[in-house]
Amino acid sequence: MGGALGRVVRSGVGRRRVQTVVIAIATMMAVASAVVAGSLIVASNAPFDHAFAQQHGAHLTVQFDRARASTEQLAATGEEAGVTASAGPYPATTIKPVDAGGGHLPTLTLVGRSGPQADVDDLDLKSGRWAAKPGEIVLNSSFSGPNLGLGSTLRTSDAADSPTLTIVGFALSVSRTADVWTTPAQARALASKEAPLTNQMLYRFDSAATEKELTANRERLGAAVPSGALLGSQSYLETKRDADEGAAPTIPFLIAFGVLGIVMSVIIVSSVTSGAVGSSLRRIGILKAIGFTPREVVRAYVAQALIPAAVGIALGVVLGNLLAVPLLDDTEQAYGAATLGVTWWVDIVVPAAGLLVVGLAALVPALRAGRLSTVEAIAVGRAPRTGRGQWAHRAAGRLPLPRAVTYGLASPFAHPVRTAAMLLAVAFGTVAATFAVGLTASLTAVGAAADPEERAAVTVFGGGGPGTGPGGPVRQEGAGRSEAPAADPERIRAAVEAQEGTASYYAMTRNDATVAGVTGSVPVALYQGDSRAGSYEMISGHWLDGAGQTVVGSGFLERTGTEIGDTVRVTYEGDTRTLRIVGEAFDTSDGGMAIHGNTADFPSAQPRMFLVEVKPGVSPAEYAAKLADAVRPLGGDAMANAPSEQDNFIIVLESMAALLTLMLVSVAGLGVLNSVVLDTRERVHDLGVCKALGMSPRQTVSLVLASVAGIGVLGGLIGVPAGFALHGFVLPVMGHAAGTELPPSVLDVYVPWQLLLLGLAGVAIAMLGALLPAGWAARVRTATALRTE
Repeated sequence: MGGALGRVVRSGVGRRRVQTVVIAIATMMAVASAVVAGSLIVASNAPFDHAFAQQHGAHLTVQFDRARASTEQLAATGEEAGVTASAGPYPATTIKPVDAGGGHLPTLTLVGRSGPQADVDDLDLKSGRWAAKPGEIVLNSSFSGPNLGLGSTLRTSDAADSPTLTIVGFALSVSRTADVWTTPAQARALASKEAPLTNQMLYRFDSAATEKELTANRERLGAAVPSGALLGSQSYLETKRDADEGAAPTIPFLIAFGVLGIVMSVIIVSSVTSGAVGSSLRRIGILKAIGFTPREVVRAYVAQALIPAAVGIALGVVLGNLLAVPLLDDTEQAYGAATLGVTWWVDIVVPAAGLLVVGLAALVPALRAGRLSTVEAIAVGRAPRTGRGQWAHRAAGRLPLPRAVTYGLASPFAHPVRTAAMLLAVAFGTVAATFAVGLTASLTAVGAAADPEERAAVTVFGGGGPGTGPGGPVRQEGAGRSEAPAADPERIRAAVEAQEGTASYYAMTRNDATVAGVTGSVPVALYQGDSRAGSYEMISGHWLDGAGQTVVGSGFLERTGTEIGDTVRVTYEGDTRTLRIVGEAFDTSDGGMAIHGNTADFPSAQPRMFLVEVKPGVSPAEYAAKLADAVRPLGGDAMANAPSEQDNFIIVLESMAALLTLMLVSVAGLGVLNSVVLDTRERVHDLGVCKALGMSPRQTVSLVLASVAGIGVLGGLIGVPAGFALHGFVLPVMGHAAGTELPPSVLDVYVPWQLLLLGLAGVAIAMLGALLPAGWAARVRTATALRTE
């Protein structure tokens, strides 16, 4: 009987070719979406920690004075107690590059290295190659974009005789040890009096989990070299904090899509396989009549489901890995992490779980069929039980619609379990589409609300800003802060006002202040003039409109336990003022701890930056170039504002949402396709009778489409509110992960016509899934349909 059992399995798989293909495709898409969802969820788990371990990131990035510490002395610091690995010394300097279009980039840290590999900070070369000769550089991959690609050139400054550098590669340093890499000889050649050459050393320690431990390690390094040789250092904890804050908002988003994908995969696989077995009850009865035991029948039909499903699962794993690559590339950009790939155990767990789901889904109806008597199994046959859903036919018959349509509307009630699975698939697809539309609109609103200073057409700098390193603040030994000489703000203001094309402007300065009750310094931004053009989106309260006021972020309110209307004592450069909190701003910088006030409250505050709007028709780039010529002799500079990195981050999330939604909607459509194929094949004899009575092919299509129309409408009615609710839940969680509440402009993004169209998306999913079997039903000949059993 073993050979006979094998022939039954092969015959069943080969005979039901359409059903076999549907099972394979449905499971392939379901498994592919599960692989992608699982990979993204895994990637969202401590991405910085994984990348830091993979790249052997630097716990400390330290700058040394070349004149006070020799190369041998620096190399010897790698043998100090507690140091587990070191790299360097690398020659380091800074450049103020200008791109081919004349646009100014921020000051970049340039380091000379002979290659990307090292015991510490093993760089991830994303594209291109390493710099091998003079004039070649490798740029940090965060700068990669339409205007900066392989082969692009940068001048080291806006001076006419400044060297030109060609980008030959893009690399990522999870430790953010530099912005630009080149050969050691080129780094030494680019140093100047304004940007002197230093030596960079990178260290890993056996104890570096806290700032206290890193401070102790830093002090040991300083004691190992001549006094004053250690110029400054950068802790990986600052970089980790920034990376975690950037990654945290995406985790709820990924989990939401991941759960949707995995749940839908289970629903589709279960409904496909159980429907395939359930539609074969009559054949099962025949097998039992010719001598097959109940156990053999169960084994045969579970195997018939497992064979195409196994093929689909194998293809799904391959497809999922291929689809995961661009999404994980986007995730790398979002997290600033090293190369991410599909975790090996995801490729094992997902197909194993898929086979288990298929096996269980096939086993339940197969066991039921095995327990049926031979006569009962044959009697059940190809069609639903007699009388099931008759009430629906009677109710639909009273509707003022064509008979073919009412017949189709009532058909789903004959298979309530199959209909429920199809309804869930449509509902989940609509949930995904609704959530994705809302998420995209919210992310667009976040991009518009973030960094309001960058909304200005031109930024004029007056000097005196705090020094920064490639990853953020660099701790300076001794002096505390490194500052450039500040230009006279009144002369800068006069130049702005005199420049042709100026429409309006306001001034501001950034520095640190202390707030009573808050440990350590707090970033403060002070404004002069009408700053409404640079105001943050308000979560509650209002923006600054007079002296004695301050606007703070959600993080400040949470940490200090204050609320709008309370007062805080702020000390800025020796001046202490009591300010009243008048608003809660959507400001996530510095953990939401930054405060905003007026220069009028602090006489010592001098504007260091002017944000300018130009008149209509005036080119910001040309305006900035002309103004720069006027303010540089005064010690200032001017530049037209370019799109921020946050915009790129939002584009990454939106593209991820679009691809994930497309996958989920495709899986939902395949679930509908499978169910309609089963229904159509089971009712082919009934369709033959209807055709014999005069039903036209167009009416046949109407019948099949009507059978899913009600499910599409109901799926939309369920899915749209569920997607709306999911958006309302996930977005605040994303905000809390970023340390802020969200303003109404970010949360209230749906408009009534969008919700109506999204409701119709359920109908569209159902109709698209039913089109193929509807066309087959319309083409089948009457005689063929009447003979089919």
